[in-house]
Amino acid sequence: MKQHSFERRHRMQWQQLEATLENPKAPLDQHFPEQFRQLCHQLSLAKHRRYSPQLVDRLNEIVIKAHHRFYQHKYRLHFQWLTFFVHDFPHTVRRNRNFVLSASALFLLPLLATAITCFINPEFIYSIASYEQVKSMEAMYDPSNRVIGRERESDTNLYMFGYYIYNNIGISFRTFAGGVLFGLGTVFFLVFNGLFIGAVGGHLTQMGFGSTFYPFIAGHGAFELTAIALAGAAGLKLGYAMVHPGQKPWIAALREAGRDAVLIIYGTTAMLLIAAFIEAFWSSSNAVGPSVKYLVGIGFWLLVISYLAFSGRRYGSRSY
Repeated sequence: MKQHSFERRHRMQWQQLEATLENPKAPLDQHFPEQFRQLCHQLSLAKHRRYSPQLVDRLNEIVIKAHHRFYQHKYRLHFQWLTFFVHDFPHTVRRNRNFVLSASALFLLPLLATAITCFINPEFIYSIASYEQVKSMEAMYDPSNRVIGRERESDTNLYMFGYYIYNNIGISFRTFAGGVLFGLGTVFFLVFNGLFIGAVGGHLTQMGFGSTFYPFIAGHGAFELTAIALAGAAGLKLGYAMVHPGQKPWIAALREAGRDAVLIIYGTTAMLLIAAFIEAFWSSSNAVGPSVKYLVGIGFWLLVISYLAFSGRRYGSRSY
């Protein structure tokens, strides 16, 4: 093939690549690796066919720029997860603090109310949970148990780790997904979970099982309870966008709210994985004394609060 025909055939592709490489902020599309491979092949053909030095130099320059851009892009992808956890997730939580505070109130106020009520009135627990559920909870936290927590179908911590992941992420997802019902589903799941958890805590305290219940929840509570509240915040943001889209079309408002909501859900999923690991391998163990579990639990609460409040602040804000 003559050089003129070769240039005419590939000129458009070269111009598009040069335009992309001239703008360092331009995103690389999914076809860039294939375009880069084709460009290297074209440079090899130009050298082999002894095309003009000007053409070879031009292609060589594009290849060098594309090489730097491609591997710089891959390097950024390797550390994208670190950027997310150090900056994007806590920054998104802080940016949506009003939804976080609202979700926390909807979750914690019913929790405290039923905990106090069930402690004062032992019969009130049966307004929240069935007789079978109450007896199961009492059996789980009986101080005479070898392992505290749920009855185990398998005697392995790994099995329980998988169970806790399934259970906790299911609660989180339902709380978040309820936002598409104009936020009403999210409100329901936040209040319901708060009522149930509070009722269990108040009843077990009244039964005298606090010596096993509180050390059990001390370790993973910081991650699990915070994650439920944050999932609720993500759901409330979706619901608010549906009720108050402002000047934007309804779909556009929902899409914009969804960007923050999805970031929050990614973060809460990681928190629930951590909570499940602690619950399976640490919380249920009787080998560690209650005082140690309380100290570790306090440390985790300080860690979670400090992380969400301060992580990534020195990097400033980013556009989304």
